[in-house]
Formats: sequence, structure tokens, C-alpha cells
Amino acid sequence: MNSVNLEIIALVVEFCGWVLVCCTLPIDYWKWSSLDGNIITTAVLWSNLWKSCFTDSAGVTECRDLSSILGQERVQCGKNAEVENHLELGKKLLAAGQLADALSHFHAAVDEDPKNYMAYYRRATVYLAMGKSKSALPDLSSVVELKPDFTSARLQRGNLLLKQGKLDEAEEDFKKVLKSSPSAKEETDAKTQLIKCDEMQRLLVQTHREFNNEDYKTAAAQLDTLLETCVWDVALRELRAECYIQLGELGKAISDLKAATKLKNDNTAAFYKISTIYYKLGDHEMSLNEIRECLKLDPDHKQCFSHYKQVKKLNKQIMSAEELIGEEKYTDAISKYESVMKTEPNVPYYTMQAKERVCHCLSKNQQALEAIETCTEVLKSDPHNVNVLKDRAEAYLLDEQYHEAVRDYETAQEHSESDPQVKEGLERAQRLLKQSQKRDYYKILGVKRNAQKKEIIKAYRKQAQQWHPDNFQDEEEKKKAEQKFIDIASAKEVLTDPEMRRKFDEGQDPLDPENQQGGDNGGHHFHRGWNSWQGFNPFGSGSFNFKFQHN
Repeated sequence: MNSVNLEIIALVVEFCGWVLVCCTLPIDYWKWSSLDGNIITTAVLWSNLWKSCFTDSAGVTECRDLSSILGQERVQCGKNAEVENHLELGKKLLAAGQLADALSHFHAAVDEDPKNYMAYYRRATVYLAMGKSKSALPDLSSVVELKPDFTSARLQRGNLLLKQGKLDEAEEDFKKVLKSSPSAKEETDAKTQLIKCDEMQRLLVQTHREFNNEDYKTAAAQLDTLLETCVWDVALRELRAECYIQLGELGKAISDLKAATKLKNDNTAAFYKISTIYYKLGDHEMSLNEIRECLKLDPDHKQCFSHYKQVKKLNKQIMSAEELIGEEKYTDAISKYESVMKTEPNVPYYTMQAKERVCHCLSKNQQALEAIETCTEVLKSDPHNVNVLKDRAEAYLLDEQYHEAVRDYETAQEHSESDPQVKEGLERAQRLLKQSQKRDYYKILGVKRNAQKKEIIKAYRKQAQQWHPDNFQDEEEKKKAEQKFIDIASAKEVLTDPEMRRKFDEGQDPLDPENQQGGDNGGHHFHRGWNSWQGFNPFGSGSFNFKFQHN
């Protein structure tokens, strides 16, 4: 307030005997009282003073409107009261744990009075309580700028700077606290943190030396210690991530890099690196997600865009191949996975994954020999791959290599005891092995296990023609032919009936009485005598007719 304003107020008090009751009330409500009780005199004096000219100490005369001057003082007084009201309400809400509401009041206080250091300090306190240290730091800096001797704010800022790894700036704050007549506790805290700063600076130098010497294990251990104090230091987290990458601990590297993306808002480099790690691990979907985050920050980022195109293409091919497998279009799926291997020949994971799925498709497509070859190639690199062991076992069953199928399922069970497919597959392979040591209807007709009905009937006719007993004159040969013909007819009966064939494929002989459970699924057929087949024409309306006379 200048000398003119002070002079006006002094005159008001001297001539009118005024007592100011409340500066926040409008001018119409101000109460004036004359010392001598002469209200008229007071009114005259007031009207003369309301617009007056004053001469300051330098002899300069200034005419001012007293009402405007006093009005300005009243507005300022009102603002101060409003700020104090926001601060008081904010404190109460903060104490009650209502952080968002408290923050809104402190925002209002700062807006009303940008030079009120306490408003910034209170707001910084709420930010810290909310875990928003990034927002708290500028407010604490404003406090220190407005009130340099506010040691509590400077100490808190130093602590935040230390956590961010800004060791020199933190050290400067702690030293200034010690020079500002701090409390005993503040002095102790500042000294402790100064020692910590010194330790961190020395350890940081050692860490960089170990990293440059490619001693990544030691460097990572030292970074663990550094990050216990400098928890928000982006550079330290990225350096430790690089150590983990060199040590092959990619999961830990991803964890550190993800933290770095949260600590630094526009960290495109970290998103790019996360994406490339996921890509090398074979997680193409996560790789695609992370590279998209990079492009959200910078659509023109060359590295990210180039990598994005590669991952997107590969991801599309893999997804398409899996859809085809789901639709049982195995030949098309094989073609897609061959494209995958061409798109990415330099990352071993994708080559092996593609071959694993090709092995699966070949097995499902009943291409036994091709499946065995491809699955075996995968198992050379990954001998305990349960999925590939199952697929090769199924291919062995198709090729009637029952011992090999049992062996693969047993190996798979060693590494996946709880897999129901392995348990069921092993039991089936063991039944088929046992069955193969008895009657094998496929072998009787000379067809593969995946033979179509048309092939089975054709083979049956050929065998029936060859082994019809009427073709044999010698008694012993005739008896042998009779049994052979019965087996041929039984094989045709089982393999052309879908339900009976299904049971046989599962390792049960539907014509074996031991496998019947009270049903009439043809158990009596197994003991048919030759007489049951006499006069039987295996060729239907064909041109071949046999008449057998049993002596």
C-alpha cells in the first residue's frame, strides 16, 4: 500500500473517529461514528474527503477517488479470506483421507493466489499422498522459489530428486537445508540423505565400469542396490534391463522396461525394445500390442513402424493358419505355416513353432510318414515337447508302429502326468499293441489303418477271390483256406461298419467275446463255422460265383 493510501486512512480516522468493523462488507454497510456526536458535521467532513487531492512527501499532488481505493483494499481482503477458506477446507478433507476433494480446494487456492506458497505446499502434500510424485515436484519447487527458507519443502524436494536419481540436485537441496537453521529432525534427515547421495554416486561410477567391462551380473547386482534408493530413475531401470537381456533373463528385462514406460511418458525406445523382446520370445501378439503403443506416441517413428509391419504380417499368417486348423483344413494350414517360415527365417522360435504345427497337421491329415519325419526333426531340438510327442505317437499308430507309439506316449506322460490326452493315448496305444499280436483286420485285408471304405471292399474282394476254399483241392490247404476266408470276411464286416471299426481302432475286437459286455454286437460272428459262409458270394452281382462242396 502506497503513502497516499495510508494518508487517506489516517485522515478518515482522525476526522471521523471511525472504527473499521469488517473489511469484507460493502461500503454501504460501513458504520462511522463521530467523537463529538455531531452526525451532520461527520457527513460534511466525509463528503469533502470522498473526493480529495493529496500532496505526498515529494510535493506531488494527486487527486484520488477514496471509494475506489478503499474498494480495492476490500476486494483484496476478500480474496485472502477465500484462499484461507480453501486451505482450511482442504486440510480437513486431507485429514479425513478425501484426497480428491482436498486436491480440488488446493487447486482453487493456487488459482486464487498464485503467490501463496502454502497453497502449493498443501497441494504437493496431497499429490504425494496420491502417489503422484511427478506432480508434487513442480509444486515443491514453487514453494522453494516463493519461500527459500521453507526447509520442510526443500527437504521433501531433495528426497524426490534422490528417488529420481538426480543426485547432484538432491545433494544441493540437502546442503541448503543444513544452512537454513533446520529443526533437529530436519538436520538429521538432511545429513543422512547427503551420505546416501555420496554412496549412490560412488556406486553409480562402479556400475558403469562393470557394465562397460561386460560384467553384466555384477552390474545388475549393483543396480539392484541403486534402485532401492533411486526407485524412479528411468536410466537405471533401462540399464538393468540391458544387463538382463545380456544375461538371457528376458522376463526381468521386460518388467524393468515396462516400469520405464510408466516413469517416462514418451518412452518410445522402451516400447520398441519390449516389442522386440516379445518377438524373439515368440509372443507375436504381445509384440504387436507393444509396438502399437510406440506408434501411438510417435506415428512417424521409423524403427517402430518397420517392426510393426513385420510383426503384423507374421501375426496375420499365424492367426490364419490356426483358423484353418480349427476348421480341419490341414493342407491349407500347412501352406500357411510354410509362409510363416519364409516371413521370419531368422528367429529360431518361429521356425520350430511352424514345424511343430505342420507336424500336427500332417498327423491329423493321416500323412503318417511325413508327420513322423517332421515331428522327429522338431524333437531333436525339443525332445520333451509333449504336443509333438503326442502327434508323432498318433502318426506311429497310423503306420502301425505300435511299440514306437507306446514309447512316445510314455515319454510324454513323464513330462505331463496330468494331461488326459496323454493318458488316453497311452492306453489306446497299449491296446493296439496287444491287439496287433492277435488278429489285425487291417493286415488281414492288406490295407492301411486310414483306408477308405472303397479301398477296404476292393481289398476284401481280392483276398476273398484268392482264398476261397473252392480254389484248393488238398484237404489241409482247404482247411487253412477256410480259416483264412473266415478272417477275411470278419475283417470286411468290422472295417465296413463305422461303429465296429471305431471300437477296433480303439484297441477292442468287436468280434471277440471277451470284449463284449452283454450286448449283441456281433460276438457270435467270431465263432462262425465255415458252413455259415457256404454259397456266399463275396462279389455281389459280379461275374464270379463259387460253389463249395464240403466233404
